[in-house]
Amino acid sequence: MQKSVAFYTLGCKLNFSETSSIQRKLHDAGFLKVDFDAGADVYVINTCSVTEHADKKCKRVVKEVLSYNPNAYIAVVGCYAQLKPTEIAEIPGVDVVLGASEKFNIEHHLNDLVKREKGAVYSCDINDVNDFTPAHSFGDRTRTFLKIQDGCDYGCTYCTIPLARGKSRSASIAELVNQAEAIASQGVKEIVITGVNTGDFGNAKGERFIDLIRVLDDINGISRFRISSIEPNLLTDEIIDFVAQSKKFVPHFHVPLQSGSDKILNLMRRRYLRDGYQSRVAKIKSSMPHCCIGVDVIVGFPGETHDDFMESYNFISQLDISYLHVFTYSERPQTLAAEMPHRVLDRDRFERNAMLRILSDKKKRAFYEQHLNSIQEVLWEGDYDHGVMHGFTRNYIKAKTTYDEKRINTLSEITLHQLNDDITASVLLMKKKEA
Repeated sequence: MQKSVAFYTLGCKLNFSETSSIQRKLHDAGFLKVDFDAGADVYVINTCSVTEHADKKCKRVVKEVLSYNPNAYIAVVGCYAQLKPTEIAEIPGVDVVLGASEKFNIEHHLNDLVKREKGAVYSCDINDVNDFTPAHSFGDRTRTFLKIQDGCDYGCTYCTIPLARGKSRSASIAELVNQAEAIASQGVKEIVITGVNTGDFGNAKGERFIDLIRVLDDINGISRFRISSIEPNLLTDEIIDFVAQSKKFVPHFHVPLQSGSDKILNLMRRRYLRDGYQSRVAKIKSSMPHCCIGVDVIVGFPGETHDDFMESYNFISQLDISYLHVFTYSERPQTLAAEMPHRVLDRDRFERNAMLRILSDKKKRAFYEQHLNSIQEVLWEGDYDHGVMHGFTRNYIKAKTTYDEKRINTLSEITLHQLNDDITASVLLMKKKEA
């Protein structure tokens, strides 16, 4: 009898691409994918461990699984599984924990769902993880996340990613071209390039990120490529200039900042300072005035005083950026930052987070308002929300209009008509053939 499997993914776009690859492996091994609440025979939980919240979320998901099927076989994979395998194995209901070396061999651990050891752990030292495993998401006809790189050689003091994913490694350009062409054949309109440190692509193969995106720009069948995130020290003028004149790479960069204080950036061991970051924003805007720029920021890092935070806040306030992703610092075991003195009080962390979220809304609203009454191209998605559907412009403005199933996965020329309270843009559809 065919066994059923369901999936739950925590964390980043990279995790979603890898869950999809695991799903394809289990499909080929004879498993039938079902909805998460369907009481599947097998559940695969792909974990993140960037924050303490992600760890707690894993435990809640396991409890939820058992409410659907108390006899389900539960496999936990991902970053948390590599960092804390014994801790996960002790969660009631967990059957197997697969670290970084074993998550892509999951089908071999599910051959016999009856004879098994509860809480079995299959992992290795992260320094022994050297292979690159290709991955891309699927199931969303509009957009696919394509993994080009994994791991990181940077040593930021707050980050567990090198401990969870290992050294930086990449696919080859030739391999990625083959994947992109296969994705195009499925009717996908947009590919989002993702990785742990995307700009570090090809470092061990003598290939460069700029070489990759030049080749991808000529792939037939894909209308858009979007770069999910890239470190400011790796975002070269050459990359910016290429995107500015590209046929398919859209004017949207997500560039982690983490702090606008040089003191805190040094404590974090980031590879740039304020002036370097500001020069990247200025270069982007000089080449692409309508480019959307997203920014990651961490608040409450050890040693961050009120004055340090206000220095960071004021720096971000004057930057010509479009939105923020704000993270409250969370002590992570095995990191240098966890041992640093001058811990910031929780109430101060939360207050600073709230201030930056308000600033993010102001930035996004101002960016959207700059584009009202302009003609844009929107790629419509398949969501249905009380008679409304959403899509994104090339420069990542979220637009909405009346739901029409025929518009899903089509490109439409529209006019951004008005800004709504939820910071989305209502549109006027132009009378032009949709693609």
